Amino acid sequence: MQPSQNITRLLEIMKALRQPETGCPWDIVQTFETIKPYTLEEAYEVADAIERKDMDDLCDELGDLLLQVVFHARMAEESGDFAFGDVVEAITKKMIRRHPHVFARSDADTPQAVKLQWDQIKQTEKAERRERRAKRGLSGDVNTGHLGSVQRSFPALVESLKLQERAAKVGFDWSSPEPILDKIEEEIAELREALASNDKAKVADELGDLIFAVVNIGRHVGADPEMALRGTNTKFRRRFSHIETALDAAGETLEEATLERMEELWQAAKAIERQLDRSG
Repeated sequence: MQPSQNITRLLEIMKALRQPETGCPWDIVQTFETIKPYTLEEAYEVADAIERKDMDDLCDELGDLLLQVVFHARMAEESGDFAFGDVVEAITKKMIRRHPHVFARSDADTPQAVKLQWDQIKQTEKAERRERRAKRGLSGDVNTGHLGSVQRSFPALVESLKLQERAAKVGFDWSSPEPILDKIEEEIAELREALASNDKAKVADELGDLIFAVVNIGRHVGADPEMALRGTNTKFRRRFSHIETALDAAGETLEEATLERMEELWQAAKAIERQLDRSG
């Protein structure tokens, strides 16, 4: 088996890995449920490579993500539901249908007109989807109601943002960021009360309300909360690495260092960053 730029080779490899008698013992026993976490992980690793502007890693991670698609399609083919070709046909059909201004005749010649056209086409697709599900004996539609288009499978932070954006389209929204700050303070007070009660379920509930409100203000000021948090995560990694490096240079270890000592080095890392910002 030799590598190739042709997708057929990847499909052949996955088929071989899943062969009951001669395949890989790990791959053979996987299911949609067991593979799902890896699919999400690979998508995040693609996003990470993009943020780091590492094209070498991006190429590699896109391959890993493509493998996830092939893996799911192979399992679906084995169960007689659909195959990889059906996945490709479905997305190509969708892209052609959603871009009549490119592949057919359309008057949509501005971004706004294209967006309106896109929404209209999606409504038609939803009706067709309901019909297909009915023919297959699948009851109802999980994507019902005004918020139905927001997938529950999104990471919670992303789902919060999209729910708020969707609700805002019908006017259910704050008029400015300032009232949201008041809401955040209200949620903090309620979280304090929950902490005082030592009710773990209540604490979790109030914490969720607080995070939801913080996401809302991010949306209002044009700061994507997912990207903002990822930036903070990167900053935390950088500053904590400074603590670790400084301790090692002084012959100390993380395990031995006191909280006060680590806080001192944390503040030193912040000071270095501020100096670099000014000099830059």
